[in-house]
Amino acid sequence: MMDASGQQTIGSWFSACLLLALAGCVGGEVSASGSSETALASGLREGQIIDTMTGQPISVEQLMKSLREQEVVYFGEEHHNRFHIDSALSILNRFSVEGRRPVVAMEMFGWDSQAILDRYVGGNDLGRQEFLTQVAWPQTWGGPFENYEPLVAYAKSAHLPLVALNPPKSLVRLVARKGLTQARQDADWTRWDMQDETIVDDPAYREKIIGQLRACHDGGPDEMYQTMYEASMVRDEGMARTIVSLIEAMRAAPGALAGPVVSYTGGGHIQYNLPVPKRVARRLSNHVRQLSIYMTSFEQGRIDDLHEMIADKIADYLWLTPVSAQGTPRRCR
Repeated sequence: MMDASGQQTIGSWFSACLLLALAGCVGGEVSASGSSETALASGLREGQIIDTMTGQPISVEQLMKSLREQEVVYFGEEHHNRFHIDSALSILNRFSVEGRRPVVAMEMFGWDSQAILDRYVGGNDLGRQEFLTQVAWPQTWGGPFENYEPLVAYAKSAHLPLVALNPPKSLVRLVARKGLTQARQDADWTRWDMQDETIVDDPAYREKIIGQLRACHDGGPDEMYQTMYEASMVRDEGMARTIVSLIEAMRAAPGALAGPVVSYTGGGHIQYNLPVPKRVARRLSNHVRQLSIYMTSFEQGRIDDLHEMIADKIADYLWLTPVSAQGTPRRCR
């Protein structure tokens, strides 16, 4: 057990690192060097969707053929990349045109915002600014809401369910400050019905997440990495719990063209299908149909990095999009 000074140190580190480390820390800096000849020789192009099983590009219609059979479709984004939101919207629109009723589940909102989400998406009595105030957008997620507003607006206009995926930020911070063992004794843990939850410490997941935390935030104390790792486990397990509840609800109402669940999170939560998808599968005894789509910026200087993602099967599909206004992403590994 760490002392108060240790908790204070970890708390300050955590405040600085929370969004990067837990919302999708997936890589070291990549070189911006390269040439168009390299890109052409690689066969990779902006806009391609790569099936990582074969390493070959597929069309959107070929992708849809696979997605139609799924109960869950995971989109993993680079945060605040509007090209990624647009990609997800294109798939949501195709489902809607076909008469399906997908459930939109977003990492950007916590469980404590669900009642406000229901009110905003399901009616007209709550204005945009009041909605943002009540969900405490600057504190719980941050950055321009305009980047994510198209997903929210689509759910609202199409009368689709919009579900908050994330455990409350206060709960995640509790674990990051005190560690999982102490957090389990806190009233907030019981408040969110976590007392019967199994938080599985998967060895492959541990190796990947701890390695990325150290690569992204080198020089911290071991206790910091451990509690941040435990907070990451709680987030991913909590998101998996939410998705499983949605799957079970859809299964209870077959024939209504319900689903699939379209999960929209940072790429770090679906990488190698370890963080959330594997936990969903475990909770359903591996009886679930699900596929993951990892969206990433295409840039000529990233060709080797992109090939590595494909070879390592970072997800079932890799969608190569334009670079966002934030520039080339970092991958900590």
